Amino acid sequence: MNFILDNWYLFLAVIGSGALLFVPALSKGTLAGLSPNETVQLINREKAVVVDVRSTDDFIQSHIKGAKNVPLEQFEQHLGASVKNKALPLVIVCASGGRAQRAVLSAKKLGYENTQILAGGMKAWKDASLPVVQGKA
Repeated sequence: MNFILDNWYLFLAVIGSGALLFVPALSKGTLAGLSPNETVQLINREKAVVVDVRSTDDFIQSHIKGAKNVPLEQFEQHLGASVKNKALPLVIVCASGGRAQRAVLSAKKLGYENTQILAGGMKAWKDASLPVVQGKA
């Protein structure tokens, strides 16, 4: 017991360093997302399905080619009809990334375990000069 009391700063350093190692693991799964280029690779290599959770009007104005529009308000009710294969990777897209976080939680609750967001949303996609299409999918 004296060792612990005499070397309390070592124990504090161990706990602090452990916490610093743990924080990035937490943020990688929730706050981070795929870059536009990583999204393109996932679509090409693993046949990822892009699900756009913006409003239908926003979707019609511009969206990623092949994306499925499932507005966030209807997400849990209509995702199953839009994406039947739960094994395929999903990439959730919104305007800037905020709404996509909520959609990821809903998708995982519905059994879509391989679900990620496009970090920065459609804004990041357009900033990367990647192609968009207009109209309904």
